[in-house]
Amino acid sequence: MLATAAAIVGSKSPEAFRTISEVSTELDVPQHVLRFWEGRFAQIKPVKRAGGRRYYRPEDVDLLRGIRALLYREGFTIKGVQKVLRDRGLRYVAELGREDAKVQRPAGRKLAEFIAPPAEPQFARAALAVLERAHGPSATTNRLSQEQHARLEILLADLQGLKSRLRGLRPRSKR
Repeated sequence: MLATAAAIVGSKSPEAFRTISEVSTELDVPQHVLRFWEGRFAQIKPVKRAGGRRYYRPEDVDLLRGIRALLYREGFTIKGVQKVLRDRGLRYVAELGREDAKVQRPAGRKLAEFIAPPAEPQFARAALAVLERAHGPSATTNRLSQEQHARLEILLADLQGLKSRLRGLRPRSKR
């Protein structure tokens, strides 16, 4: 299915509208993330047809690519990207997206692997300790490359940090 969507994207005119599936494949971002961004960034306004099917114009795709670059490559938060959009404007972020489209990545590598920010060593060490306590020292290293292992460790540490923050935001029950 993804190969089919990629083939369709490649065969369309640059001015053609794209479905959410095509944009998801082109930007290497899950569809649910695109829908989430639509709710967070008022500037993303795909055309919606009957039944709610989204069609993205080329300028929408450029904007999404720019948002993705700011979030994933530059390390901005959602609020940070919203501020960039307010301060610098839609054209600035869309231009970032057009520039990002020109960057070539090595064949066979996912975009997320190519633009991932460098890891903080303390997160990797903490995540490794958690993984080893939970699954033993060689639970995942036998099946994953060291790079994959390190990325998973970092992701786990980030998720645990977010979980702690969310716990702190829960309203206290009155007794």
